[in-house]
Amino acid sequence: MTTERTHVITGTATREGTTAPSGDAFAVHVQADGTTAAAVVDGIGHSPRVTAVAQLLADVVARISARRSPLGGLLTATDLVADPGADEEPEPDAVAVVAVAEPGDDRIRIAWVGDCRAYALTANGELELCTVDHNLAEQLAIAGYKGEVTRHASQWVRTSVATAAVATVAEAWTEHPLVVLTSDGVHDQVPHDVLQALVVKHACDPQALAEALVSAATSGPDGERDDATAVVLRHL
Repeated sequence: MTTERTHVITGTATREGTTAPSGDAFAVHVQADGTTAAAVVDGIGHSPRVTAVAQLLADVVARISARRSPLGGLLTATDLVADPGADEEPEPDAVAVVAVAEPGDDRIRIAWVGDCRAYALTANGELELCTVDHNLAEQLAIAGYKGEVTRHASQWVRTSVATAAVATVAEAWTEHPLVVLTSDGVHDQVPHDVLQALVVKHACDPQALAEALVSAATSGPDGERDDATAVVLRHL
């Protein structure tokens, strides 16, 4: 769905993977002053409860981030799922990324926990990664490990919405006018050069870009395909 205001256009798309129901969710919220916040949430697991909580988290993150800040939005979402609850089934957890664009500010502000990502398209057509995955693979890579050991470790998320704190929510900003938010079902299953080519091709049409990114996510060697979600923000 495309949303357009005086300073920003957004596009959104999501597709369920081979394991139903989808744990991905997204939300776009626009305040009266035009401040636009977009969130992508990747729920951990697959169940109707995970689906419902992921959408709740996305809505809360987008609304609070637009009013307060990306950091405030994610920390408010933490309060929703930080307690495991009294039911036999524990409260679902998730990873998330949010971006906020304010009228009169050329920056797009970003915050995240886990391995959802934000990319920006540079003036020379390069797709620049604005986030760093919060998983064991990234920690091992920083320590100098390479190859197969880091590939398998990418599944072990080190921070999440339920465990987020001021010290663990990462923040960034970019002045590039086009920002793409993705769940791992997109960036883990679409090669970077393909992502970049799609972003360059559809840079002027956020909705077409979001749909193209989700459609490009293919099944892995085992035939499994993860839930895939993309949200695009473009400053006018």
